[in-house]
Amino acid sequence: MLSILIPTYNYNVFPLASQLEKQALASDIEFEIICIDDGSKSSINSENEKINSLKSSKFLAQKNNVGLSNNRNALAEISKYEYLLFIDGDSLLPDDIFILKYLEAIKKNTEVIYGGRIHPKSVNSSRKLRWKYGIYKEDTTSVKRNKSIYKSVLFNNTLIKKSVFNTIGFEKSITTYGHEDTVFAYNLSKIKASILHIDNPVLHGDVDLNEVYFRKTHKSLENLDSIYKTKMIDPEFTTFLKVFIKLEKFKLNYPLAITYKILSRFFTYNLTSKRPSLHIFELFRLSYFCHINLKK
Repeated sequence: MLSILIPTYNYNVFPLASQLEKQALASDIEFEIICIDDGSKSSINSENEKINSLKSSKFLAQKNNVGLSNNRNALAEISKYEYLLFIDGDSLLPDDIFILKYLEAIKKNTEVIYGGRIHPKSVNSSRKLRWKYGIYKEDTTSVKRNKSIYKSVLFNNTLIKKSVFNTIGFEKSITTYGHEDTVFAYNLSKIKASILHIDNPVLHGDVDLNEVYFRKTHKSLENLDSIYKTKMIDPEFTTFLKVFIKLEKFKLNYPLAITYKILSRFFTYNLTSKRPSLHIFELFRLSYFCHINLKK
């Protein structure tokens, strides 16, 4: 019936797996829980090994870091049930009927169901950048997400038919952080997969430190530049690339690239501070993308 798949890296997933096992047992369904650590070689995995003691559950560890895309592919490959429920390892469940809500949604015979994600009401100032971006850009209701069904799909909390996943899979060449979800969502749109957005969010439990998310954003934009240049997606699929193309059309990408060079220290100062600005973050993202896009 249901394969619950948890990709993780250097994180204690046992509490999440325990909650999921309890809810799956209460739902009286056939299920399995599989968690794979992506080659972190962390001592935390001694805790994750406890997953093997849970009902129909197992924990595995990659020998080497293969990236989130390939780790998700590995999870899907060894799963055995018709429906795959992907949940990021740093997620927290908001209630005791999380699994039941998905089981109800499955009855509508939709190929992909996305439950959404929410962030804590407050975080330490050292984590404000990722938190602000999540609160204002990602934490949306199903009503809003259903207006743009494909673009709104993130894979932190998604149920998908295994047959559909196998048709697409995650892009194997993306081995570092960023935009693997974008490519997958675009491929879903290409095959016109049926999508349902529901209000069944997970809570983002491990919000990145400002410095960490700032570094990750660099890598994410570099991935997006590669995706754009290799034509993995139609640029019209993402708002960010649509904006970039307009800037490029009027040659505004050149002054923005220069802006990045001039303000790079300021970007670092503000975005890793206790009071990062989302407006400055957006300027950083656009200017940095223009900067790297002009490179050969």
